[in-house]
Amino acid sequence: MNMFSIEKIPAPENTFLKNYLVDGNYVDCYTTTIDKQISFSEFVFAFYTTWLFKTEAFILTYTVRKPSSDLEAKKLANAEIDKFAAWTVEDRNENQILMCDFVGRTRSWFMVEKAGVKTKLYFGSAVVPKKRGEGLGFIFIILLGFHQIYSILLLWFAKSKLQ
Repeated sequence: MNMFSIEKIPAPENTFLKNYLVDGNYVDCYTTTIDKQISFSEFVFAFYTTWLFKTEAFILTYTVRKPSSDLEAKKLANAEIDKFAAWTVEDRNENQILMCDFVGRTRSWFMVEKAGVKTKLYFGSAVVPKKRGEGLGFIFIILLGFHQIYSILLLWFAKSKLQ
């Protein structure tokens, strides 16, 4: 499996991520297909328990005091809790979830779509300015390339874990 199996696409219609497609926001969406049926909860749990995400979780624990655990990841995936690490559930249904960070500037979005014996996995994000009409800021602009590579890697490692 190679990272070229991850594709950047426009946010699909009728998803929670689509709500952020307005001028001034940044929105991205990545997708990949796995050759077996995967439940939505399996995808979310796998994503939040990869070693790469655990590196981010470690940083969040010690920089902004927002710890998380595998048990909490499992509860989030099973819709038993609405807060996880630095995020709170903004919207959820049986096949997608939109999470908002604790300062309200970024969103993380996950979705699965069954396709016969395969499952399409989606991961996307949205970044909004502090105030409507303002730019996203210099820091975000210089970190955009890193953000995109990191998003691809997060989805790739989740897919690898599910294989």
